[in-house]
Amino acid sequence: MSADLTGARALVTGAGHGIGRAIAVALAEAGADVAVHYGQSAEGAEQTAAAITALGRRAKTFAGDVRDAAQVNAFVADAVEFLGGLDVLVTNAGHLIGRSKVAEMTDEHWHNVIDVNLTSTFLTCRAALPSLVESGGRIVTMASVASHNGGGPGAVAYAAAKAGVVGFTKGLAREVGPQGVTVTAVAPGFIGGTAFHDTFTAPEAQAGIIGTIPVGRGGTPEDVAAAVLYLASPDARFASGGIIDLTGAQWTR
Repeated sequence: MSADLTGARALVTGAGHGIGRAIAVALAEAGADVAVHYGQSAEGAEQTAAAITALGRRAKTFAGDVRDAAQVNAFVADAVEFLGGLDVLVTNAGHLIGRSKVAEMTDEHWHNVIDVNLTSTFLTCRAALPSLVESGGRIVTMASVASHNGGGPGAVAYAAAKAGVVGFTKGLAREVGPQGVTVTAVAPGFIGGTAFHDTFTAPEAQAGIIGTIPVGRGGTPEDVAAAVLYLASPDARFASGGIIDLTGAQWTR
């Protein structure tokens, strides 16, 4: 069954590039209008919005620091006003920031990583919940295989933040389920073609990781978008509180 989101109203955070852009475009291909959030790269967000409008759907870009409650409240309110409501929220925004061993980690690094990955998820969900309760909507959060295996070298803070996203997802799903809202996470493993690994993982390390993936290739942003599309669709109306691992069998539970 293919997802039909005709007339749906979606907000995707961190949608200016990579996984976020693939998710936003996939939602539009299924019929949704999309609010495209970005943190820094207006150019990238505009490119995402242009790809969506080329599909005949409505799109607009919204800026804001996902670590700051006032800015989150503002861009979510503006997005809801533009869309005329909200049916789907994808909290994709996140960042490794940098690699650091715990013994060498600064307080600033720890708090930055937690805030941009975990606190941002809380702030965005909190701001969007009134609109999602009204529509009986869907929340898809972004976890990571790091939440299961502790992450790669120097990624303890990131792993902790993404494990927090998993716990937040499960707790929120139980809390808002009676109000008709579903909450589910996707947990990608190695996803190639993104700024994440181009910035933080050397080419030889990337090749080594791909060599350990049983399906024989790295993931793509479109692989993640396909999972999100399912979770946003009517077919996933009973899926809530769980985690979809996207690792090509590199991680099994």
